[in-house]
Amino acid sequence: MAKRKLNKRQQWRIEKIQKERTERMARKEKAVEAQAEAGELGPEQEGLVIAHYGQQLDIEALEGEDTGQVFRCFVRANIDSLVTGDRVVWRPGKSETGVIVARCERDNLLQRPDNFGALKPVAANIDHIILVIAPEPEPHDNLIDRYLVASESTDIPAVILLNKTDLINDRNREQIETLLARYEALGYQVERTSAAACEGEAAPEVEALVRGKTSVFVGQSGVGKSSIIQTLLPDELLRVGAVSESTGKGVHTTTTAKLFHLPGGGDLIDSPGIREFGLWHMTPQELEYGFREIRPLIGLCKFRNCRHMGDPGCALERAAAEGEISTERLKSFHRILQDMAEQQARGLKLP
Repeated sequence: MAKRKLNKRQQWRIEKIQKERTERMARKEKAVEAQAEAGELGPEQEGLVIAHYGQQLDIEALEGEDTGQVFRCFVRANIDSLVTGDRVVWRPGKSETGVIVARCERDNLLQRPDNFGALKPVAANIDHIILVIAPEPEPHDNLIDRYLVASESTDIPAVILLNKTDLINDRNREQIETLLARYEALGYQVERTSAAACEGEAAPEVEALVRGKTSVFVGQSGVGKSSIIQTLLPDELLRVGAVSESTGKGVHTTTTAKLFHLPGGGDLIDSPGIREFGLWHMTPQELEYGFREIRPLIGLCKFRNCRHMGDPGCALERAAAEGEISTERLKSFHRILQDMAEQQARGLKLP
Protein backbone atom coordinates (compact mmCIF):
# COMPACT_ATOMS: atom_id res chain seq x y z
CA MET A 1 0.00 0.00 0.00
CA ALA A 2 1.38 3.43 -0.96
CA LYS A 3 2.26 5.89 1.77
CA ARG A 4 -0.37 8.55 2.45
CA LYS A 5 0.76 11.94 1.18
CA LEU A 6 0.74 14.66 3.82
CA ASN A 7 -0.74 18.06 3.09
CA LYS A 8 1.15 21.27 3.86
CA ARG A 9 -0.53 21.82 7.21
CA GLN A 10 0.28 18.27 8.36
CA GLN A 11 3.89 18.65 7.25
CA TRP A 12 4.12 21.99 9.10
CA ARG A 13 2.66 20.40 12.24
CA ILE A 14 5.16 17.52 12.19
CA GLU A 15 8.10 19.89 11.63
CA LYS A 16 6.85 22.12 14.47
CA ILE A 17 6.65 19.19 16.91
CA GLN A 18 10.14 17.96 15.96
CA LYS A 19 11.55 21.45 16.36
CA GLU A 20 9.96 21.84 19.80
CA ARG A 21 11.39 18.48 20.93
CA THR A 22 14.86 19.46 19.72
CA GLU A 23 14.65 22.81 21.49
CA ARG A 24 13.51 21.18 24.76
CA MET A 25 16.41 18.74 24.63
CA ALA A 26 18.86 21.56 23.92
CA ARG A 27 17.54 23.56 26.89
CA LYS A 28 17.92 20.56 29.20
CA GLU A 29 21.47 19.95 27.99
CA LYS A 30 22.38 23.61 28.50
CA ALA A 31 20.89 23.51 31.99
CA VAL A 32 23.00 20.50 32.96
CA GLU A 33 26.13 22.09 31.48
CA ALA A 34 25.35 25.25 33.47
CA GLN A 35 25.18 23.14 36.61
CA ALA A 36 28.60 21.71 35.77
CA GLU A 37 30.10 25.15 35.29
CA ALA A 38 28.56 26.34 38.55
CA GLY A 39 29.96 23.35 40.39
CA GLU A 40 26.48 22.02 41.13
CA LEU A 41 27.06 18.49 39.80
CA GLY A 42 27.66 15.71 42.24
CA PRO A 43 30.89 13.71 42.57
CA GLU A 44 32.04 11.26 39.91
CA GLN A 45 30.71 7.74 40.35
CA GLU A 46 30.30 4.54 38.38
CA GLY A 47 27.11 3.80 36.49
CA LEU A 48 25.63 1.35 34.02
CA VAL A 49 24.01 2.21 30.66
CA ILE A 50 20.62 0.51 30.70
CA ALA A 51 18.99 2.25 27.70
CA HIS A 52 20.00 4.51 24.81
CA TYR A 53 17.86 7.31 23.39
CA GLY A 54 19.85 9.22 20.79
CA GLN A 55 21.92 11.86 22.60
CA GLN A 56 20.60 10.83 26.00
CA LEU A 57 21.09 7.64 27.99
CA ASP A 58 19.50 6.09 31.05
CA ILE A 59 22.23 5.47 33.62
CA GLU A 60 21.74 3.32 36.70
CA ALA A 61 23.80 4.45 39.68
CA LEU A 62 26.07 1.65 40.92
CA GLU A 63 27.41 3.32 44.06
CA GLY A 64 26.56 5.88 46.72
CA GLU A 65 23.18 6.78 48.19
CA ASP A 66 21.59 6.76 44.71
CA THR A 67 22.47 3.11 44.02
CA GLY A 68 19.77 1.52 41.89
CA GLN A 69 18.20 4.79 40.79
CA VAL A 70 18.04 5.72 37.09
CA PHE A 71 19.17 9.09 35.74
CA ARG A 72 18.66 10.54 32.25
CA CYS A 73 22.16 11.67 31.29
CA PHE A 74 23.83 13.68 28.55
CA VAL A 75 27.16 12.62 27.10
CA ARG A 76 30.25 14.81 26.92
CA ALA A 77 31.28 15.47 23.34
CA ASN A 78 34.73 13.90 23.78
CA ILE A 79 33.28 10.43 24.54
CA ASP A 80 32.86 8.02 21.65
CA SER A 81 29.85 5.79 21.08
CA LEU A 82 28.16 4.32 24.15
CA VAL A 83 25.85 1.32 24.12
CA THR A 84 23.63 -0.57 26.51
CA GLY A 85 25.78 -2.57 28.92
CA ASP A 86 28.61 -0.04 29.03
CA ARG A 87 29.98 0.92 32.42
CA VAL A 88 30.60 4.66 32.71
CA VAL A 89 31.77 7.38 35.05
CA TRP A 90 29.11 10.06 35.50
CA ARG A 91 28.12 13.01 37.69
CA PRO A 92 24.55 13.51 38.93
CA GLY A 93 22.75 16.81 38.40
CA LYS A 94 19.38 18.14 39.46
CA SER A 95 16.01 16.49 38.84
CA GLU A 96 17.39 13.01 38.09
CA THR A 97 19.72 14.22 35.36
CA GLY A 98 23.46 13.93 34.95
CA VAL A 99 26.49 14.06 32.70
CA ILE A 100 28.60 11.11 31.54
CA VAL A 101 32.26 12.07 31.76
CA ALA A 102 34.06 8.82 30.82
CA ARG A 103 33.52 5.28 29.61
CA CYS A 104 35.09 2.39 31.50
CA GLU A 105 37.08 -0.29 29.68
CA ARG A 106 34.92 -2.87 27.90
CA ASP A 107 35.23 -6.63 28.23
CA ASN A 108 33.77 -7.04 24.74
CA LEU A 109 31.55 -5.32 22.19
CA LEU A 110 28.91 -6.78 19.88
CA GLN A 111 28.49 -4.75 16.71
CA ARG A 112 27.11 -5.09 13.20
CA PRO A 113 27.42 -3.08 9.97
CA ASP A 114 24.64 -0.64 9.17
CA ASN A 115 23.21 0.01 5.70
CA PHE A 116 26.10 2.34 4.91
CA GLY A 117 28.86 -0.07 5.89
CA ALA A 118 29.78 1.59 9.19
CA LEU A 119 29.97 -0.70 12.21
CA LYS A 120 27.14 -0.07 14.63
CA PRO A 121 27.63 -1.20 18.24
CA VAL A 122 24.76 -3.21 19.70
CA ALA A 123 25.73 -4.04 23.29
CA ALA A 124 28.79 -4.29 25.53
CA ASN A 125 30.16 -6.44 28.36
CA ILE A 126 28.17 -9.55 27.43
CA ASP A 127 28.70 -12.99 28.97
CA HIS A 128 26.97 -14.84 26.15
CA ILE A 129 24.81 -14.36 23.08
CA ILE A 130 21.53 -16.28 23.06
CA LEU A 131 20.57 -16.94 19.46
CA VAL A 132 16.83 -17.59 19.35
CA ILE A 133 15.38 -19.62 16.48
CA ALA A 134 11.96 -21.20 16.00
CA PRO A 135 10.08 -23.57 13.69
CA GLU A 136 8.21 -20.48 12.46
CA PRO A 137 9.64 -18.42 10.89
CA GLU A 138 11.61 -21.31 9.43
CA PRO A 139 15.25 -21.39 10.65
CA HIS A 140 17.95 -21.17 7.99
CA ASP A 141 21.47 -22.40 8.62
CA ASN A 142 23.01 -19.50 6.69
CA LEU A 143 21.42 -16.94 9.00
CA ILE A 144 22.41 -18.96 12.08
CA ASP A 145 25.98 -19.19 10.80
CA ARG A 146 26.15 -15.42 10.36
CA TYR A 147 25.28 -14.92 14.02
CA LEU A 148 27.77 -17.59 15.09
CA VAL A 149 30.55 -16.01 13.02
CA ALA A 150 29.82 -12.70 14.74
CA SER A 151 29.96 -14.49 18.09
CA GLU A 152 33.26 -16.19 17.32
CA SER A 153 34.86 -13.01 15.98
CA THR A 154 34.08 -11.14 19.21
CA ASP A 155 34.96 -14.10 21.45
CA ILE A 156 31.50 -13.97 23.02
CA PRO A 157 30.10 -17.49 23.60
CA ALA A 158 26.88 -18.29 21.75
CA VAL A 159 23.98 -20.48 22.83
CA ILE A 160 21.30 -21.62 20.39
CA LEU A 161 17.82 -21.52 21.92
CA LEU A 162 15.00 -23.18 20.01
CA ASN A 163 11.74 -21.49 20.97
CA LYS A 164 8.17 -22.49 20.04
CA THR A 165 8.82 -26.20 20.46
CA ASP A 166 5.03 -26.55 20.58
CA LEU A 167 5.07 -25.88 16.83
CA ILE A 168 7.24 -28.91 16.05
CA ASN A 169 5.31 -31.54 14.13
CA ASP A 170 5.87 -34.50 11.81
CA ARG A 171 6.43 -32.15 8.90
CA ASN A 172 9.33 -30.15 10.37
CA ARG A 173 10.71 -32.34 13.18
CA GLU A 174 13.41 -34.14 11.19
CA GLN A 175 14.68 -30.95 9.58
CA ILE A 176 14.93 -29.10 12.88
CA GLU A 177 16.56 -31.98 14.79
CA THR A 178 19.12 -32.45 11.99
CA LEU A 179 19.90 -28.74 12.05
CA LEU A 180 20.38 -28.64 15.84
CA ALA A 181 22.47 -31.83 15.85
CA ARG A 182 24.90 -30.20 13.41
CA TYR A 183 25.63 -27.40 15.87
CA GLU A 184 25.72 -29.67 18.90
CA ALA A 185 28.38 -31.73 17.09
CA LEU A 186 30.46 -28.54 16.80
CA GLY A 187 30.28 -28.00 20.57
CA TYR A 188 27.60 -25.30 20.64
CA GLN A 189 25.17 -25.41 23.55
CA VAL A 190 21.63 -25.99 22.32
CA GLU A 191 18.54 -25.52 24.49
CA ARG A 192 14.84 -25.94 23.75
CA THR A 193 11.85 -24.08 25.17
CA SER A 194 8.37 -22.76 24.44
CA ALA A 195 7.43 -19.37 25.81
CA ALA A 196 3.81 -19.86 24.78
CA ALA A 197 3.49 -23.21 26.55
CA CYS A 198 4.79 -21.73 29.82
CA GLU A 199 1.67 -19.56 30.13
CA GLY A 200 3.52 -16.46 31.31
CA GLU A 201 5.97 -18.22 33.61
CA ALA A 202 9.67 -18.52 32.92
CA ALA A 203 10.81 -21.95 31.77
CA PRO A 204 13.40 -23.58 34.10
CA GLU A 205 15.81 -24.15 31.21
CA VAL A 206 15.71 -20.46 30.27
CA GLU A 207 16.09 -19.28 33.88
CA ALA A 208 19.15 -21.50 34.28
CA LEU A 209 20.57 -20.13 31.03
CA VAL A 210 20.48 -16.47 32.07
CA ARG A 211 21.01 -16.73 35.83
CA GLY A 212 24.03 -14.75 37.04
CA LYS A 213 25.09 -13.64 33.55
CA THR A 214 24.66 -10.71 31.20
CA SER A 215 22.86 -12.09 28.18
CA VAL A 216 21.82 -10.57 24.88
CA PHE A 217 19.05 -12.12 22.82
CA VAL A 218 19.45 -12.02 19.05
CA GLY A 219 17.65 -13.61 16.13
CA GLN A 220 15.33 -12.76 13.30
CA SER A 221 12.03 -11.08 14.10
CA GLY A 222 9.13 -13.31 15.00
CA VAL A 223 11.08 -16.04 16.81
CA GLY A 224 9.80 -14.89 20.21
CA LYS A 225 12.67 -12.99 21.83
CA SER A 226 10.36 -10.49 23.54
CA SER A 227 7.95 -13.26 24.57
CA ILE A 228 10.78 -15.11 26.34
CA ILE A 229 11.91 -11.93 28.06
CA GLN A 230 8.35 -11.28 29.19
CA THR A 231 8.29 -14.65 30.95
CA LEU A 232 11.53 -13.71 32.71
CA LEU A 233 10.29 -10.21 33.57
CA PRO A 234 6.51 -10.43 33.87
CA ASP A 235 6.25 -6.96 35.42
CA GLU A 236 7.87 -5.27 32.44
CA LEU A 237 5.57 -3.93 29.75
CA LEU A 238 6.96 -5.38 26.55
CA ARG A 239 5.14 -5.40 23.27
CA VAL A 240 5.08 -8.87 21.80
CA GLY A 241 5.21 -9.00 18.02
CA ALA A 242 3.15 -11.27 15.86
CA VAL A 243 4.34 -13.11 12.80
CA SER A 244 2.83 -11.79 9.58
CA GLU A 245 0.43 -14.36 8.18
CA SER A 246 1.04 -13.17 4.65
CA THR A 247 4.84 -13.18 4.61
CA GLY A 248 5.85 -15.43 7.49
CA LYS A 249 8.36 -12.75 8.55
CA GLY A 250 8.37 -11.18 11.95
CA VAL A 251 7.27 -7.70 12.91
CA HIS A 252 9.90 -5.55 14.64
CA THR A 253 8.70 -4.52 18.11
CA THR A 254 11.77 -3.38 20.06
CA THR A 255 13.09 0.06 19.14
CA THR A 256 16.10 0.41 21.42
CA ALA A 257 18.42 -1.95 23.27
CA LYS A 258 17.50 -2.06 26.95
CA LEU A 259 19.05 -3.81 29.94
CA PHE A 260 16.84 -5.54 32.50
CA HIS A 261 17.79 -6.94 35.90
CA LEU A 262 16.49 -10.46 36.42
CA PRO A 263 14.77 -11.42 39.70
CA GLY A 264 16.87 -14.58 39.87
CA GLY A 265 20.14 -12.70 39.31
CA GLY A 266 21.88 -11.60 36.17
CA ASP A 267 21.10 -9.04 33.49
CA LEU A 268 19.43 -9.34 30.14
CA ILE A 269 19.72 -7.06 27.11
CA ASP A 270 16.85 -6.99 24.64
CA SER A 271 18.09 -5.72 21.28
CA PRO A 272 16.17 -4.72 18.15
CA GLY A 273 15.27 -7.56 15.80
CA ILE A 274 17.91 -8.21 13.18
CA ARG A 275 16.64 -10.00 10.11
CA GLU A 276 20.09 -10.39 8.54
CA PHE A 277 23.40 -10.12 10.29
CA GLY A 278 25.66 -8.66 7.59
CA LEU A 279 29.31 -9.67 7.64
CA TRP A 280 30.55 -7.88 4.57
CA HIS A 281 32.85 -5.64 6.64
CA MET A 282 34.92 -8.71 7.53
CA THR A 283 37.85 -10.15 5.62
CA PRO A 284 37.83 -13.73 4.25
CA GLN A 285 40.43 -14.58 6.91
CA GLU A 286 38.12 -13.36 9.67
CA LEU A 287 35.28 -15.38 8.17
CA GLU A 288 37.49 -18.49 8.21
CA TYR A 289 38.17 -17.88 11.90
CA GLY A 290 34.42 -17.55 12.55
CA PHE A 291 33.78 -21.16 11.48
CA ARG A 292 35.29 -23.10 14.37
CA GLU A 293 35.77 -26.34 12.36
CA ILE A 294 37.49 -24.42 9.54
CA ARG A 295 39.82 -22.56 11.90
CA PRO A 296 42.32 -25.48 12.27
CA LEU A 297 42.55 -25.71 8.47
CA ILE A 298 43.71 -22.12 7.98
CA GLY A 299 47.00 -22.08 6.06
CA LEU A 300 46.83 -25.75 5.00
CA CYS A 301 45.65 -25.16 1.42
CA LYS A 302 48.11 -25.93 -1.40
CA PHE A 303 48.16 -22.32 -2.56
CA ARG A 304 48.43 -19.32 -0.24
CA ASN A 305 45.84 -17.37 -2.25
CA CYS A 306 43.29 -20.19 -2.25
CA ARG A 307 39.76 -18.78 -2.52
CA HIS A 308 38.15 -22.00 -1.17
CA MET A 309 35.80 -21.99 -4.15
CA GLY A 310 36.85 -25.19 -5.89
CA ASP A 311 40.54 -24.26 -6.11
CA PRO A 312 42.96 -27.22 -6.49
CA GLY A 313 44.50 -28.42 -3.25
CA CYS A 314 41.92 -26.64 -1.07
CA ALA A 315 42.13 -27.98 2.50
CA LEU A 316 38.46 -27.18 3.09
CA GLU A 317 37.29 -29.17 0.09
CA ARG A 318 39.47 -32.10 1.16
CA ALA A 319 38.14 -32.00 4.73
CA ALA A 320 34.55 -32.00 3.46
CA ALA A 321 35.25 -34.92 1.14
CA GLU A 322 36.72 -36.86 4.07
CA GLY A 323 33.78 -36.04 6.34
CA GLU A 324 35.78 -33.85 8.73
CA ILE A 325 33.48 -30.88 8.15
CA SER A 326 29.85 -30.96 7.05
CA THR A 327 28.99 -30.16 3.47
CA GLU A 328 26.12 -27.98 4.72
CA ARG A 329 28.45 -25.77 6.74
CA LEU A 330 30.91 -25.57 3.83
CA LYS A 331 28.08 -24.49 1.54
CA SER A 332 27.09 -21.87 4.08
CA PHE A 333 30.70 -20.67 4.25
CA HIS A 334 30.83 -20.41 0.44
CA ARG A 335 27.52 -18.53 0.34
CA ILE A 336 28.64 -15.99 2.95
CA LEU A 337 32.02 -15.61 1.26
CA GLN A 338 30.35 -14.95 -2.08
CA ASP A 339 27.88 -12.49 -0.54
CA MET A 340 30.75 -10.62 1.12
CA ALA A 341 32.64 -10.36 -2.18
CA GLU A 342 29.57 -9.10 -4.06
CA GLN A 343 28.59 -6.60 -1.40
CA GLN A 344 32.10 -5.27 -0.99
CA ALA A 345 32.35 -4.85 -4.77
CA ARG A 346 29.14 -2.83 -4.80
CA GLY A 347 29.89 -0.99 -1.59
CA LEU A 348 26.34 -1.69 -0.41
CA LYS A 349 24.66 -4.07 2.00
CA LEU A 350 21.92 -6.31 0.65
CA PRO A 351 18.48 -5.53 2.12
